[in-house]
Amino acid sequence: MSFRYIGSKARVVETIMDRIGLPNSGTFIDAFSGTGAVAEAASRAGWKVHVNDHLSSSAIMSFARLVSKTDVLFSKLGGYASAVEVLNSLEPQRGFIWREYSPASSQHCSVSRMYFTEGNAQKIDAIRGQIREWRSREDISQSEERVLIADLMRAANRVANTAGTYGCFLSRWQRQSLDDLVIEPAPLRKSAPRASMSAVDVAAVPCSPEDTVYLDPPYTKRQYAAYYHILETIALGDEPEVDGVCGIRPWREKASDFCYKTRAAKAIEMLIDALPARRIFLSYSTEGHVPITLLGDALSNLGAVKLHRLQNIGRYRPNRAASEAASDVGEVLFYIEKTAQRNDVAA
Repeated sequence: MSFRYIGSKARVVETIMDRIGLPNSGTFIDAFSGTGAVAEAASRAGWKVHVNDHLSSSAIMSFARLVSKTDVLFSKLGGYASAVEVLNSLEPQRGFIWREYSPASSQHCSVSRMYFTEGNAQKIDAIRGQIREWRSREDISQSEERVLIADLMRAANRVANTAGTYGCFLSRWQRQSLDDLVIEPAPLRKSAPRASMSAVDVAAVPCSPEDTVYLDPPYTKRQYAAYYHILETIALGDEPEVDGVCGIRPWREKASDFCYKTRAAKAIEMLIDALPARRIFLSYSTEGHVPITLLGDALSNLGAVKLHRLQNIGRYRPNRAASEAASDVGEVLFYIEKTAQRNDVAA
């Protein structure tokens, strides 16, 4: 996984899974899946997994980590490797990404948006268009489409001229941004438990009392929909109206209450109270909007609560200056076991 993702649990995922334990009769639901590090670990442990994220780009990236070779045969295209070979050999196209997120943007606005070189932006447009065409002709399944979109997002991320997120571009080309964009096939497993995906608000994720829900909500002011807007555009394959120096797509409708200091505590409590699942795990950070002691007190009203302190990890570091100034933050994992009586009332 080549993403530097805000709040990633890649460095503590094994500890988290040790606390969650082995599969039971229910499904493991990763309701804020991000790039899917925890979801993949759960799948490898044998859980049936459902991933969800309000951003389609994150949900697709997570889902692609859960499928196996038998789930995505690409039989109409001669196999996965053949499909990737075709994508890499496409003629570049001047489409939306080229027009808005390369220096070509200066042709219609006052800003040269240096997210991608013009050549790489045209490759993204060509590849995304081909994936769309294959899906419309039913040459690929929905799962195969998601795998290829995830491959494209990873390829784009490797050559993006950014400091790790897409909130802005850099004013000078970085070495990796001058490399040619190349799709690389993902290392798929031979087999995997059943996986499913949704891209809806967390309150709309379906679950049952037997399921185990893992929650990793945002805990700072950073709005993911704005920070990863170009990946969202690649995932959706649309052409939204964009504005400003950075060309950010409209994102306010996906603004998260968890990112606002005055709303976060109540949003977490209301979400967990409404979930039908009896076993709920909540990841949080000592740098989050809600103090850990306050959060623990609120959760104790919903059921039996255990607090596991995980290892300290580094703050998100978008650049060298931030790395030098940053300190470690503490990661914690709450386990909430809701009583059957309360669960029945919520249902």
